[in-house]
Amino acid sequence: MPFTHKNIKKTALRTKLNIMEATLFLSISFLLLSFTTNPVPCLATSAPQEVRDTAGKILRTGTNYYILPVFHGHGGGLKLASAGNKTCPLDVVQEPREISHGLPLKLTPVNYKKGVIRVSTDLNIKFSPAATMCRQSTVWRLDDYDKKTGQRFVSSGGVEGNPGPATLSNWFKIEKLGAAYKLVFCPSVCHHCKVACRDIGVYIDKVGMRRLALSDKPLKVVFKKV
Repeated sequence: MPFTHKNIKKTALRTKLNIMEATLFLSISFLLLSFTTNPVPCLATSAPQEVRDTAGKILRTGTNYYILPVFHGHGGGLKLASAGNKTCPLDVVQEPREISHGLPLKLTPVNYKKGVIRVSTDLNIKFSPAATMCRQSTVWRLDDYDKKTGQRFVSSGGVEGNPGPATLSNWFKIEKLGAAYKLVFCPSVCHHCKVACRDIGVYIDKVGMRRLALSDKPLKVVFKKV
């Protein structure tokens, strides 16, 4: 091919295009490599919000708290009591008088090493060691369906830790409810287990005892450090 001025211009143009294509390829490769090795922070899953007590402090594992109702005139804190026709294990009930804080409790998340209590996280709830007439533990457990009342009550005698199908009924969660919180039974410690998530509310039985049970009307609560 004769080296005319026109041919020289075409060759230069092709060379320039090749350089631009190579530069674009390298730029795209560099960007892809950057996204792979350094993920964008906003795409990472953020940790659930911390639960805070009445003083605005973050709830901690191993610390004693009272679980108290938000609304006045609807009972006090929580305690263990014999309810229904059974003696043991004791059920979780609400104090009839709002001036009573009930018994202190400890909250332990499924990953207890974290040390912080967060919303939407599986956790065990247990009353701090207290003298009872029953041999069972004070760890909360969702009881079986009660045919007489048509309810599933929150009882004691649960197992702390050991997440899985065998302990499914022992896990609860705290969820935000306005400026306060609610307790929920919605365990996620067993991926293949089918669970019907429900709020925890109050069922008033024939003798006037305020028993914690699954409910469509959640008990709105706050946490007060002992």
